[in-house]
Amino acid sequence: MSKLVVGLAGLMLVAAMPADARAAVLGPDAAACTGVGPAMLVHIEGLKKRNGMLRVQSYGGNPNRYFEKGAYLRRVDVAVPASGPVDICVPVPAEGTYAVSVRHDVDASGKTGMNDGGGMSGNPKLSLFDVIFKRKPSPERVKVSVRGVARIPVTMNYVQGSSFGPIAMAAR
Repeated sequence: MSKLVVGLAGLMLVAAMPADARAAVLGPDAAACTGVGPAMLVHIEGLKKRNGMLRVQSYGGNPNRYFEKGAYLRRVDVAVPASGPVDICVPVPAEGTYAVSVRHDVDASGKTGMNDGGGMSGNPKLSLFDVIFKRKPSPERVKVSVRGVARIPVTMNYVQGSSFGPIAMAAR
């Protein structure tokens, strides 16, 4: 094999890897994101603190049931890593349309508190009013298409005074 062919093969392998190849993919199904899928590689940004637990839930089927209690396809719980990127692999049963939610249980109490954060695929903007009254965003805003291994960016949101949104850049 020529050096050019070997070089191109290596370049294609690097292009298929997560953005930070040194970062470990978290979760019990991490291997599903090293192959051809189908899976979601959920990339979580904007954590308020580097402690507690993260819960990632995938949803499929009827879009009107996205985020309903107990309607998830798969739930993955992992401890928040002390540093580095946070990529969690969530396999899905087949290629198609899905949604994902992320909850940051800051104190790892297992109960939702005012210091905890949340995020969803599509990163819809939610008000504190939406959060308090458990209003769900439109399925069109949160749906993602999964073909192979799909990278799904999720920005975390937290209560800040009388609003709900990403932590200010200075606070990170």
